[in-house]
Amino acid sequence: MRRKIPSNSALMAFEASARHGSFARAADELALTEGAISRQIGRLEAFLGVTLFERVGNRVRLLPNGERYAVQVRESLDRLERDSQYLMGQPSDGASIDVATIPTFAVRWLIPRLARFREKHPNIIVHLTERMEPFVLAGSGFDAAIHFEHPAWTGMRTHRLLHETLVPVCHPALLGKGEGTVSLDVLPLLHRRQNPDAWQRYAQETGIMLTNPAVGARYDLHAMQIEAALAGLGVALVPRLYIETELAEGRLAAPWPDGESISKTFCLVLPEPIRLSDAPIQVFANWLINEARSSNPML
Repeated sequence: MRRKIPSNSALMAFEASARHGSFARAADELALTEGAISRQIGRLEAFLGVTLFERVGNRVRLLPNGERYAVQVRESLDRLERDSQYLMGQPSDGASIDVATIPTFAVRWLIPRLARFREKHPNIIVHLTERMEPFVLAGSGFDAAIHFEHPAWTGMRTHRLLHETLVPVCHPALLGKGEGTVSLDVLPLLHRRQNPDAWQRYAQETGIMLTNPAVGARYDLHAMQIEAALAGLGVALVPRLYIETELAEGRLAAPWPDGESISKTFCLVLPEPIRLSDAPIQVFANWLINEARSSNPML
């Protein structure tokens, strides 16, 4: 059945005219005459049976129907452009995969290791997209997700990767000359907004006295907390797997015990078993699981 869709030329003329509020400026952008733009808009309005613009002399103004339609058309054209550029960027002799992941995990753990994957599989491109919350993987456009274990993944294939154990860290200068001599209770605490009770739970688990564990600056991401700790702004309660390098180099100090109970487990989420997945995802999944096992052989 033939789709009832306006021509691309009419939609592009409309979107440019709506964005600029002017047929003349739209004509300049699209390298057309103002008359050509006006005719395209006229054909579009005739096709839709709706007046989109109010014409006042040489000026035009979107009517309410036009305003709503402009938003929808702009989103559709933007999506079409992104999808087209994505395909244009595909390797002719290889493949690519799309993976949704937690941003700090991607920046602090995954991306530093991707060079090893590329060395072994140079023809597979890995695209990463940030996703903070679990979502329905089927139909999302993603081949896989790397996230925390969560009931939302029920029905999908999950593979445990790494255990996230939180540890308090700070810049060594905050500890004075004798590392460990400064009480945690007198230092400023840094919080992750999504875990507002983390310090309270840490204090209960370890028995360390914290007079007011809720006081302190809040950040959206563990990556922000880590940078704040490196800047000497306070003590951050962050996953140890994110700051191993900084601890080894002495740029961060961790004289306090880990919070063993306030932890989560990262997992790889697939829509189907690895052996039934497309070859590029099979390769990536097996590589990722092996990388995680080498970092955390307990899982």
